[in-house]
Amino acid sequence: MHHRATPHTPSRRTVLTVTAAAAAAAVTGVTTPAMAAGDDHRLKRLISRMSLEEKVGQLFVMRVYGHSATAPDQADIDANLKEIGVRTAAELIATYHVGGIIYFSWAHNTRDPHQIADLSNGIQRAALAQPTPVPVLISTDQEHGIVARIGEPATLMPGAMALGAGGSRSDARRAAHVAGAELAAMGIRQNYAPVADVNVNPANPVIGVRSFGADPRAVAGMVAAQVSGYQRAGIAATSKHFPGHGDTSVDSHYGLPTITHTREQWKTLDAPPFRAAITAGIDSIMTAHIVVPALDPAEDPATLSRPILTGILREELGYDGVVVTDSLGMEGVRTKYGDDRVPVLALKAGCDQLLNPPKLSVAWNAVLKAVQSGEISEARIEESILRILRLKAKLGLFTYPYVTHDSVDRTVGTRPHLATADRIAERTTTLLLNEGGLLPLSAADRPKLLVVGADVASPSGTTGPPTATLAGALTELGFTTTALPTGTAPSAAKIDEAVAAAAGKDAVIVGTYNVSATSSQRTLVSRLAATGVPVVTVAIRNPYDIARLSGQRATLATYSWTDVELRAAARVIAGRARPEGRLPVPVQRADDPAQVLYPMGYGLTYK
Repeated sequence: MHHRATPHTPSRRTVLTVTAAAAAAAVTGVTTPAMAAGDDHRLKRLISRMSLEEKVGQLFVMRVYGHSATAPDQADIDANLKEIGVRTAAELIATYHVGGIIYFSWAHNTRDPHQIADLSNGIQRAALAQPTPVPVLISTDQEHGIVARIGEPATLMPGAMALGAGGSRSDARRAAHVAGAELAAMGIRQNYAPVADVNVNPANPVIGVRSFGADPRAVAGMVAAQVSGYQRAGIAATSKHFPGHGDTSVDSHYGLPTITHTREQWKTLDAPPFRAAITAGIDSIMTAHIVVPALDPAEDPATLSRPILTGILREELGYDGVVVTDSLGMEGVRTKYGDDRVPVLALKAGCDQLLNPPKLSVAWNAVLKAVQSGEISEARIEESILRILRLKAKLGLFTYPYVTHDSVDRTVGTRPHLATADRIAERTTTLLLNEGGLLPLSAADRPKLLVVGADVASPSGTTGPPTATLAGALTELGFTTTALPTGTAPSAAKIDEAVAAAAGKDAVIVGTYNVSATSSQRTLVSRLAATGVPVVTVAIRNPYDIARLSGQRATLATYSWTDVELRAAARVIAGRARPEGRLPVPVQRADDPAQVLYPMGYGLTYK
């Protein structure tokens, strides 16, 4: 039987010396213990003062609902009580002593930059008010592209595959530095990016455009550049998903994928980006919930595999930074063992941070009991805690963990940052087809355009929808534009409506989204092409769509449907920017996948 955790008061308490007390107290009324990077002696002393319950708590990174650490909306209080057994983030910290908290837009943590900064300060205030004050490491998934928890007015950069298409390591570094600086200004100091997976499987349902591409060396270079950019901005970067999630056809959120690469294939295909990240000084590495029999014959998920995490990552690759699990609520890590065994096995495998278990009380108590019973030694968890505290010290959290609205205003969504995003996006837009030199279209005579296609929810919930965004951008560039969303699976009636709307137009722009063999998007494009009106398709996620479409005169790939990339596509269509992107993955024939239709490195431009 699992018992609810209760706050524990150890018998020994020592007040730590404070170097930034005046500054911290001025903002929050709470002082923070001083600790410098590399000060292992003092970090170990801090660990020695922790109760066992506090030590266990430091290992967990947990979600929590609400925009405020102490006064969330009632619906978020109800959600916290139901899922975690606490009312607020402050209660989560007081009860479970968690070392990290992860922000999600769906958990209502990321409404706007000032609110995020206030939430971060409230979390730190609650942590430093505990009997053993230890700042919290706040994290999120801000990969950019199709995965972003924070939207406008923060700057949204092109995602990984778009950057791969741009091919510029300096652009990748700059994008990460801008993104990292904005996260740091809001109190988020660990970002679960960049993705280090090499996407060699076009059918990969979970990685795809989140990867920089299919060339291990190119991906390695981009990963190293982004690690440098994030960490120079004061953010802990996290390369993921070790040992490599690029060649899967199963989404580990919903199942347990198996990678059939031999060990030699893994070394040449999957390992190079992680080696590059380690060489670049990566602060943290996230595990994958995948089975790789060539690396672990026991066929445990990599997250729970000692041969993979300790044998390969720690010993063979020489990595001694923080290892964080992918979410423990994902089905891939839960298929073989129960939720009480997963966190224990992850620690035994070599993980340090246990991310977002489905039921914190179950996971927390399981680890506590494993230490009490001797299954895991207290020395073993102290190794992980020391790594975590070293990272917190490196980031300056022991010196000053707070942020200000002034810093947010000076940093987040500034004109220079937004201009940087626009310039980078233009260099990533890829032109795959341009029959008869259809593009660029001239706005001189205000031609009439129809924009149809898939409307997909914004990754951060604050931008889009794509059809309206693209139409609006073209209108601003001088075109007379009509928007007609037709969806990712347009009905016969919707296709008829689009065909009728194309009458009298000078061109039709179709946003396509992951076109499959049976997708009615194929019918939409062919029917529109049959009208005689020139059709331009824009692949707003995977660039593979072109292999299943026919009749279009021109095709662009943007690798995401975020505003920054759609605005860049509009400028390319209008000739205000030249397409400079080159495919970072091959596009194979739909009827014969062994044949390459467009090779890596392919891309057209304007004369």
